[in-house]
Amino acid sequence: MTVSPCRANLSVYNKELYEFLLAVQENCRQNHCRQIVSISLEIDYVDPLIVLAQLNQANEINFYFENRGKKEAIAAIDAIAKLEIADKERFIIAENFIKDCLKNIINFGSTNLPFSRAHFFCCFSFFDKNAQLDYPFPAATIFLPRWQVAVKNERCILVANTIINKSVNIQKLLHNLCEQVEKIQSLEANAINIDYSRRKYSKKTLPNPDKFKLSVLSALSQIRANHLSKVVLADVLDVKSSHKFNLVQSLNNLRQLHPNCYVFSTSNGKGQNFIGASPERLISIHKKQLITDALAGSAPRGKTPTEDAANADRLLNSQKERHEHSLVIDFITQRLSELGLLPQMLSPRLRQLSNIQHLWTPISAIIPANVHPLKIVAQLHPTPAVAGAARDIACAEILRHESFERGLYAAPLGWVDSDGNCEFIVGIRSALIDGDRARLYAGAGIVAGSDPDKELAEIQLKLQALLKALV
Repeated sequence: MTVSPCRANLSVYNKELYEFLLAVQENCRQNHCRQIVSISLEIDYVDPLIVLAQLNQANEINFYFENRGKKEAIAAIDAIAKLEIADKERFIIAENFIKDCLKNIINFGSTNLPFSRAHFFCCFSFFDKNAQLDYPFPAATIFLPRWQVAVKNERCILVANTIINKSVNIQKLLHNLCEQVEKIQSLEANAINIDYSRRKYSKKTLPNPDKFKLSVLSALSQIRANHLSKVVLADVLDVKSSHKFNLVQSLNNLRQLHPNCYVFSTSNGKGQNFIGASPERLISIHKKQLITDALAGSAPRGKTPTEDAANADRLLNSQKERHEHSLVIDFITQRLSELGLLPQMLSPRLRQLSNIQHLWTPISAIIPANVHPLKIVAQLHPTPAVAGAARDIACAEILRHESFERGLYAAPLGWVDSDGNCEFIVGIRSALIDGDRARLYAGAGIVAGSDPDKELAEIQLKLQALLKALV
């Protein structure tokens, strides 16, 4: 049952919604159940990041996801249904959780708009089990938010998810709902101001360059012995600031500095946030059309147009970088084929970001109705772009050389909606923020021909670009 209200304030059609909710409640009484009502409404434009800034509470889980190139952003705040998983079958369990919730959801409102209806927000750790018990995020988290505000091409859509049972006070629920919608509509459009003068780092624990270079040399010996063809080794930069990091200001800075990346943040509701600006999409599905990216092989941007073009030309013609890139292409096409899909490759091109450029090959496929997006995520993660090849051996090498917990670094984060549309990115160029402390992550792909000094320089370039954004 779906009703299409007019645009603007929820109070315009609250009588219609009130009667709808009463009918849902009566059904709950008769069937001794509870149901989730997902209310979709087009509202006047408001920046989802400002919604996050104004409505989020420290003890509430949240999720933020923005792609300026696609003119879309989404903020999800608080949870009415949530599952945390510490199990090797986490992708299957998450898929079943979403399917079970969808059986119990009834939609009301403008359900034909982009980002309308229920969306489930997900984050998974790199490994299926965290080695460090005190890592602040579980192996998987999936939640249905209480509030969701999204923009797409300057149109703004609010989704309110609420639980109805036989005893809930419908009048009070509707009153609170209208108040919250009015509060969101009244938020100031320019409420984010960045004060760089406050940013002082009293302590920076730099990566151990010698240890990292020794790890690269060890990996190269394994590659020469044909035990594997690639491994991605990462390092961290630990920072202590003179003040608590400002999540919203840092996200705003990331989207200004990296307009061609996915800017993201997810919280655990306990004070820790994992944020970043990732250039790498894992999968995007829209109306059963899948797009994924083979993104591997990199070079710095030049300081002048001539130097930039020369760097790009060397990247396109580098046997070492093209080999690294082909490993990712071969892996993705093989894994999609194993699911019965027919992947189609576009021609290789450059993905040029503010401080770095990558070899990039988009890959597409049509998704049959019986293949859930999380099946594809499980099939692809981790790709050779963030792990290596052969994957199992590369992951063993990562565990042998890296002394820190990867956690959400280089792992899938994104959303799935009720129609099987989704967007998942890989959580690279990222940082774990906890009060006045932050841990920044960056990695480099090691293949035959890699040079330890150059790989270290690549990691330091990525870390410094991320550090610049934190305030």
